[in-house]
Amino acid sequence: MKFELLRDKALAPLVLVTSVIERRQTLPILSNILIKMEKNILSLVGTDLEVEIQIDVPVESENSLPGSSTVNARKLLDICKTLPDGATLRVAQSENQIKIQSGRSRYTLQSLPSQDFPRLDEKGHWEERFKLTQSDLRRIFEKTAFSMAQQDVRYFLNGVLLEISGTELTAVATDGHRLALSHARLPEAIETARQVIVPRKAVHELTRFLEGTDSPITVEMSSSHLRFSRAGAVLITKVIDGKFPDYRAVMAQNLTQTIVADRVELYDVLARTSVLANEKHRGVRLVLESGSLKVSAHNPDQEEASDEIEVEYSGDQIEIGFNVAYLMDALRAFSEKEIEVHLQDGNSGCLLRTREDETTKYLIMPMRL
Repeated sequence: MKFELLRDKALAPLVLVTSVIERRQTLPILSNILIKMEKNILSLVGTDLEVEIQIDVPVESENSLPGSSTVNARKLLDICKTLPDGATLRVAQSENQIKIQSGRSRYTLQSLPSQDFPRLDEKGHWEERFKLTQSDLRRIFEKTAFSMAQQDVRYFLNGVLLEISGTELTAVATDGHRLALSHARLPEAIETARQVIVPRKAVHELTRFLEGTDSPITVEMSSSHLRFSRAGAVLITKVIDGKFPDYRAVMAQNLTQTIVADRVELYDVLARTSVLANEKHRGVRLVLESGSLKVSAHNPDQEEASDEIEVEYSGDQIEIGFNVAYLMDALRAFSEKEIEVHLQDGNSGCLLRTREDETTKYLIMPMRL
């Protein structure tokens, strides 16, 4: 294997591929990336046996020779980072070593055989296939990912549900205390409704992998894997084998009271009050009266904070407690000026949405203070 490549063309793909590799490994080869040169296309592959990313980089070099090997991902990335902009990498394979030259710099890295590099099931039987824009897919992940559980014993909550039905793709995440839902339109209808749970790590990798453009991405599903393919790049992930909660039943609450508030003002008043909230439970008390919303917090040191903003509301007084971090996370996910908060009484959850964005909703359950 032999090729030449501009450092600037190699850096971004290396960052993306290396991000999937865990720092501590039981198998030495899992610290490596697979480098494969074939027909003037350099393929870089990284995996942790749960998620795999492959990036293809065109190589315009007359002296290229085909071949493949594996080399330590972070050492190769650090070499590229330290080289100057515009530098050219000259890479050659020599038995169990990879030699790199760039200007006066010389590096020799140990390599492991490419045939020992583990690959995910990329040639499996894909049972469903659909396309949409990368920006739409990235948006619904970004709108929901923060509501995923983290290391919950209910393993099926440690990810984002993807559901396809007709011309709609829905993403749902919940940790049992809050639920985020967002959906996108598909260009073509899907005949069979289907659900899969994307693991937490894969969700975070996808937000980096997906470009915020209207270029297409193809999503393929099987019983155990998902494959996301865009021009010159593929991400494959295992899916979580479990049954996601019935989110429709959770969302179907009778919330008849509506508050309309300036989103930034509401976020700021929560941020100011949360300074003195209990560090463990992060609870704040909301008192809703005609035309106003009062927010208060206290902590075990007998410290208190209170604040108030004007809102559009004309119903009865409601007093209710929430985890302030959950409210602030949901408000950050919106970009519209006004926010609608729907609730019923002191024991009901609250639903956040905007009039402009019908695709995204957040349900947050109350807490006792």
